[in-house]
Amino acid sequence: MFNLYRGLRQLNLFFVALSFFTRLPIPSWVVIDAEKLNQSSRYFGVVGLAIGLISGLVFWLAQLVLPANIAVLLAMVAGVLATGAFHEDGLADTADGFGGGWTVEDKLRIMKDSRLGSYGALAIGLALLLKWQLLVELALYSPMAAISGFVVAHTLSRVLAASLIFSEKYVRDDSGKSKPLAQQQSINDLLILLASGLFVLLWLNGVAAFALFIILWCVRFLLGNLFRRQIGGYTGDTLGAAQQVSEIVCYLVILVVGLS
Repeated sequence: MFNLYRGLRQLNLFFVALSFFTRLPIPSWVVIDAEKLNQSSRYFGVVGLAIGLISGLVFWLAQLVLPANIAVLLAMVAGVLATGAFHEDGLADTADGFGGGWTVEDKLRIMKDSRLGSYGALAIGLALLLKWQLLVELALYSPMAAISGFVVAHTLSRVLAASLIFSEKYVRDDSGKSKPLAQQQSINDLLILLASGLFVLLWLNGVAAFALFIILWCVRFLLGNLFRRQIGGYTGDTLGAAQQVSEIVCYLVILVVGLS
């Protein structure tokens, strides 16, 4: 009975993470509160795995009847629809805030503005274009290379972004308009999160897996420093930006190292 209770509790946490990061439906019995949202960060990588599998499945089916570049585009659309462009929105808001604000207060205010600025539009446009081109190159090498890219990048990018919760300071927004966000992460949550990242590295050969581990560690270090310099810590928007940047880095590393 005790093991069943623990299993249901972990399943509840997974569904909390799924509801936070995606538009996918969850069971009505799932309980969501601030404590469970914090603990659910351990499964953010697993949610990324699910999104990567959805995108990979759409790509696989589409490439059977369509050119690779169209199949990649449809797979990207599927990923955006599944998440509601959650992370893309964070990238745009972060670019607008960091690019248009002079003080921390200005940057946070701009990031909370629902309007899309020029920095945000450029960031989204260039990010989507770069992801599409990299994935097309992977798909032209082999369909399985593109599928591996989807699965690995969507998972590891969310592991990296969520791990910032453990080490960085949450920057509160006094306007009261902040969306719910995991603001704390225990060492157990972090270890489970990292385990999901190590699991998907098995999709790659040893050299590519090692290169991804080292490079993503460096990317995390650089992003953490950038966020501290700009606003003193992290917000939900900067975590979204971290996910988008590290997803692109994953595709780059897999293309350069994994296929060489």
